[in-house]
Amino acid sequence: MPVPTSPRLRSPAIHPFSGFDVPRLLAHHAATRPDHPFLIWEPFEGPSRVWTYAGFADEVARVAAGLKARGVKFGERVLLHLDNCPEALIAWYACAHLGAVAVTTNARSAADELTYFAAHAGAVGAITQPRFAELVQSSCHDIKWLAITETDNGAPAAQGHRPGKAESFAALHGDPATVPMRAPDPMANVGIQYTSGTTSRPKGVVWTHANALWGAKLCAMHETLTPEDVHLVYLPLFHTNAQSYSVLATLWVGGTVVVQPRFSASRFWEVSLRHRCTWTSMVPFCVRALMGQEVPKAHHYRLWGNGIASLPTDAHFRVRTMGWWGMTETITHGIVSDPFVPAPPMTIGKPSPAYEIAIIREDGLPAEAGDTGALLIRGIPGLSLFKEYLNNPEATASSYDEQGFFITGDRVTLLEDGYIRFADRDKDMLKVGGENVAASEIETVIMAVGGIQECAVVGRKDPMLDEVPVAFLLVPGGEAAAPGDLKERVMAACRKSLADFKVPRDIRIVDALPRSTLEKIAKAELRNALESEDAGS
Repeated sequence: MPVPTSPRLRSPAIHPFSGFDVPRLLAHHAATRPDHPFLIWEPFEGPSRVWTYAGFADEVARVAAGLKARGVKFGERVLLHLDNCPEALIAWYACAHLGAVAVTTNARSAADELTYFAAHAGAVGAITQPRFAELVQSSCHDIKWLAITETDNGAPAAQGHRPGKAESFAALHGDPATVPMRAPDPMANVGIQYTSGTTSRPKGVVWTHANALWGAKLCAMHETLTPEDVHLVYLPLFHTNAQSYSVLATLWVGGTVVVQPRFSASRFWEVSLRHRCTWTSMVPFCVRALMGQEVPKAHHYRLWGNGIASLPTDAHFRVRTMGWWGMTETITHGIVSDPFVPAPPMTIGKPSPAYEIAIIREDGLPAEAGDTGALLIRGIPGLSLFKEYLNNPEATASSYDEQGFFITGDRVTLLEDGYIRFADRDKDMLKVGGENVAASEIETVIMAVGGIQECAVVGRKDPMLDEVPVAFLLVPGGEAAAPGDLKERVMAACRKSLADFKVPRDIRIVDALPRSTLEKIAKAELRNALESEDAGS
């Protein structure tokens, strides 16, 4: 069936995943290599556990039966508010099996954010863990049921963390015979991820089954994965990196994923050696943390993936790092380096053959070697690009230019040899420890405090988190006239309404804000001032 998008772009009638969907990919491996381990759970507390392909497929079907018994229908949405744990994967694939849509939310979200996610997605039920149970129940007002895992990522649940109306995740297990394999519909929705944009409310990025399979196949190809690869996963499963680059890619080839609750520098090498891990996705924070750990004399890693290729630390770890660029809307890497052809240091690679890439200068002309410009990408919505922004056709339409290129909001530099280097992102978007944060979202919360004339939030470079938010406040009468408790009230409002990583690390009351054309706040000057302070300290 046609995917509702801009009339410029239509999903093809025949594509690589015609007659196929996510449940059939899992069923294929469950039938052909039933005893091969798919999921190995390595908690920080409690016992580890292994699911073979057959065992994982069976549990997925049982949970799908439990969802059906609770009235979940094809196309309805189930909110998954979980840190990394086996249930996060089992529930996502159970939704896919049933034809429901998994809404994966950031486990660090505040109450107001959860209320928005659940209402905007129209979630009919939710699955969470003990330490989030009261938060989810009090925030998600219209859900009909709530299921809670037995542990908090392996750790015993604290007393009193299970609301009265909630049930255990184990209670979701039903009779798999009640959920036979349905007819494949690759253009059916399979998942929604909320990603921060340049507006105050995140947008829901809708993936189809074909999107998920596209991510699985293309990531596996880019990463040269094989059935014998073992992929260590510690980045959050509610993000595209872990969900697509790691788990779906490994599923495509029939390999193994080793899942941890989160990154742990002290556990990294021990777990990697024990399971003979060959692949993992990195972020700068993880690389920096691992520099403090002794590298084993021998390990099994052949490749790491990161935002940039050929890192200076590759020699230290004795492993080559691939570079890549992608986003939730692209499902996989739109730009990627090749593991067999060394890429120049600190580049993100070259355009993937699966996409069209354009780099446009500020004067509207295509970038030439040495130029920096806006990064655009063209593909097929519902297949190689996300289907749409949930309940927001205006945002979906406006995210494409007149030639059908998706406007990424990132800026890159084209090098002489055709490689691409990441330059910067939309300056109102911060990158805090791997999390995308819209400055306008923080500013909206601050302006609601009252007594503030204007505010501006910018990122300050941080040695571990890449950036942290800093808020500049302008009040009537200037700094001398500001109430003595203003900073405390602003901080309290932010902690109440925002996830912890979005809360400003510093709040400054100023007498004036720098201006650019049309009296807009010149945020670049604020960033430069912070950089000058850091350089002089």
